[in-house]
Amino acid sequence: MNPSAGRFYSFYFIGFTFFCAALALGESFGMSARAIGFTFLFATIALYAGVGVLARTSDLLEFYVAGRGVPGIANGMATAADWVSAASFIGLAGIIYHQGFEGLAYVTGWTGGFVLVGLLLGPYLRKFGRFTIPEFLDERYGSAVALAGVAAVVLASFVYLVAQIYGVGLIASRFVGVDFGLGVLIGMAGILVCSFLGGMRAVTWTQVSQYLILIVAYLAPILVLSVERYGVPLPHLAMGEMVQTVAQGVAERRDRPDEQLARALYRARAEQYQHKIDALPASLAEERETLERELARLRQEGGDPRTIYHLERQRQLLPTTPEAARAHWRRLRDAALAQARPPRDFSRAWHGDTPAARQHARINFLALLFVLMCGTAALPHILMRYYTTPTVSEARKSTAWTLFFVALLYLGAPIYAMLAKIEVLQHVVGHSFDELPAWLVSWYRVGLVSFEDINGDGKLQLAELALDPDGIVLALPEMGGLPAFFVGLVAAGGLAAALSTADGLLLTISNALGHDLYYRHLAPQASTQRRLVVSKMLLLAVAIISAWVATLRFDSILLLVGLAFSLAASLLFPTLILGIFWRRASPAGALLAMALGLGTSLGYYFLTHEAFGGRVDLQLFGIQPVACGIFGVLVGLAAHVVVSLVGPAPSARQQALVDFLRRPS
Repeated sequence: MNPSAGRFYSFYFIGFTFFCAALALGESFGMSARAIGFTFLFATIALYAGVGVLARTSDLLEFYVAGRGVPGIANGMATAADWVSAASFIGLAGIIYHQGFEGLAYVTGWTGGFVLVGLLLGPYLRKFGRFTIPEFLDERYGSAVALAGVAAVVLASFVYLVAQIYGVGLIASRFVGVDFGLGVLIGMAGILVCSFLGGMRAVTWTQVSQYLILIVAYLAPILVLSVERYGVPLPHLAMGEMVQTVAQGVAERRDRPDEQLARALYRARAEQYQHKIDALPASLAEERETLERELARLRQEGGDPRTIYHLERQRQLLPTTPEAARAHWRRLRDAALAQARPPRDFSRAWHGDTPAARQHARINFLALLFVLMCGTAALPHILMRYYTTPTVSEARKSTAWTLFFVALLYLGAPIYAMLAKIEVLQHVVGHSFDELPAWLVSWYRVGLVSFEDINGDGKLQLAELALDPDGIVLALPEMGGLPAFFVGLVAAGGLAAALSTADGLLLTISNALGHDLYYRHLAPQASTQRRLVVSKMLLLAVAIISAWVATLRFDSILLLVGLAFSLAASLLFPTLILGIFWRRASPAGALLAMALGLGTSLGYYFLTHEAFGGRVDLQLFGIQPVACGIFGVLVGLAAHVVVSLVGPAPSARQQALVDFLRRPS
């Protein structure tokens, strides 16, 4: 990093530290949590926008690849911010909280993907030295594959982009109290100021700023709690004690009669929902008639107003069509089944009631690991960052720095899960409902926590408590009794994670459409100024469309987030790897690999995902839909190899490119 940039970010970090200290002091003088949330939201967005304005540019090379002047450490920090999305920042700890050992597939898969990038992709793409991934596909395979690459980049990136914008709206609405749509617009304004004015140059230096905030926000609560609870400044040193505490607490709760009764009642509830699903459409009409009859009886007899209100609410939420009822009851059935399962021991791998179920869990873990590694290595907005370094050597160094910066956050995710589980086991479950902590009630109101007294004993059992995976990181400061300042800080970190990834994705889509589609295929004679104007207009259009889709708040959008990795893996990974390392890889093989990879992944996903009408019994070897990309990658690789061997060889120019790339310098 050059001296001026180093000085700027040193002052930036010091300034942010004083800003946090001022807010913490303000809370001690009575500043409300809502005011702290507002301050964090608007101050950080204004800060990012300011960095974007300072880095604005109209130079083509600066707009597309930041002038190829980003040092390895800065590119590593920007790539880490580009990668650590809202899903990673907020959701990873929740996955580990609920899945234990098997949740580590996400940690190892995502970080392992950067090893593949550093060894197999990043340096070679930097040696190629152009602007985008479709541009490499054009040079290596021809225009037909490049156009397919544009579609692949847009498809894989758009789904991910909508999820990030959705996360921005969610954080703004839950922590600041603004309307969801207004939160989306505020976040989108911050994103556009960076990417619209300065392209990759502005996005890069903004992402460095965002990483500094998100890593401080993520680590601060667990460092403070580690000192308070275990007397050590590094919580990882107390990991063994935490695991033992959780294992003992889970073992004590698992076999208690009140816990077993609660789980049995949830199993019975799940069976009731299944019966309703099987009896559709008659069961929907019967459910409506039953609710109306009960409401009429209670009103006539002057029943409890709370019971009447509850039944009125049930009637209002009752779906109007059999298809909607099937989806609604399926969600409720799955939630009941989740609470009916015995609690997991964090230290035990491959959970299952039978040897076959445990084997399926093992296979699914490995398949998910494979897909996340290949998907990470093929995500276009990550690979684009390797065009920004000055040399191939800096590209390799930036991968090492990226792994370091990502690991700082990912190694904290299990700590969040452990601390939250210990808090729940020691201070929540087994207590009467009158003694529940205030944080549980507050998060219940925003929908991240649910609980009920299903067994009627007046005490909260572990089976009766359901924590949303997204609530673990956000709620831990309150769980641990930390001041409201830490809640606002964590929210600011989640916002930084969502905005940084959205910046990179938005720029990737607009560059694919503006540079690869418009300039290289539709208007190759366009002037530099016209190319920049078209790219910025496309960027604005994509931003508006993605924000509009996010405000629709479709449940299926969130279900498709996991599909983004499978799409990137099946569409791009085989084509990129073989294109770099195998001279015989042909354009026909690349096209067929992309088509079959996409078809195989989507086919398996929709056939086996119940939310889209699929059937669980169609899953092969217990591989869940989120890991569908393993079939797409394997089919794509096989198709690419076979067609390339039996078909015509690539041109001499295309083969010469492979020889050029394989000797990065």
